[in-house]
Amino acid sequence: MPEPGSPIAADPNSLGFEQIRYERDASRGTATVTIDRPSVLNALDFPTLRELARAFEQASWDESVAVVVITGAGDRSFCTGADLDEQAAMGATSGQYWRWMGAFIEMHDRLRHIGKPTIARINGICVGGGNELQIACDLSVLVDDAYIRHVGPEHGSVPAGGATQWLPLIVGDRRAREIIMLCEPIPPTQALDWGLVSRVVPRSELDASVAALADNLARKLPEAMRYTKTQLNWWRDLVWSQTVEHARDWLAVHSTADETREAVSAFHEKRKPRFADLRRLEAGEGRSCVACGAVGLPAAHRFCGSCGVELPDAWSDA
Repeated sequence: MPEPGSPIAADPNSLGFEQIRYERDASRGTATVTIDRPSVLNALDFPTLRELARAFEQASWDESVAVVVITGAGDRSFCTGADLDEQAAMGATSGQYWRWMGAFIEMHDRLRHIGKPTIARINGICVGGGNELQIACDLSVLVDDAYIRHVGPEHGSVPAGGATQWLPLIVGDRRAREIIMLCEPIPPTQALDWGLVSRVVPRSELDASVAALADNLARKLPEAMRYTKTQLNWWRDLVWSQTVEHARDWLAVHSTADETREAVSAFHEKRKPRFADLRRLEAGEGRSCVACGAVGLPAAHRFCGSCGVELPDAWSDA
């Protein structure tokens, strides 16, 4: 992916994207950015974040683009947030996660400050960072056979890359807490009723609905629209600037914590995390082994007395 030499839109064919698709419709004045990782439900890894940031920059600079549409490849998923396979590989050091989160923040900043209206075309399930991506857009259209969900508190994370900051502004404080803390799927009718999305349509009407919104938005004055968006973003920018770097540091440190390791292991092993064991550990009642599940291990032991696996350094202070 070549870096631009000046703030001028490049030929879309020269962008060299591998994880996303960037398609411009000159007749309609739209640019469509598609996360093209359907085999992993369009999860976000580091290269994808970098390419999305560059795509949003490209669309911002392209004067022929009036509206930007963001979607996922295939019919199953819009985006399911962070790629947990990549997250597991990064679990060795908090510094790796801190750098990953920096790319996530840059992607969001480029999207929010794109200077043009944005539409999330939610073509399938929308989970975690995927919901943070869609609520960062100005409008959204959700198919009526998908759902929106947050799973951070179940999978070793906190959705502080947009959800904790913006959901209270969009759906209200109590509903935001319900979405984030219960980790339950939000069906389309509820998402629409709560204001979490702008439209819900049958799958057969998705493209027509998105096109109608895009055509409407394209008939607005570009400079007036850009400043309207700046004004509408004020509250979002305020809470984002006050919290996201704090979240970046906490999430990086917590990426090597006991509960994060256990939650990620549970995800890959397709089981529930051992919540009771983690609570015992937090209470100082001994350590647990995430490899074999042994509990009640002496806090000073470096190795599991059951399977012999070396316990993570983060557990040594338990």
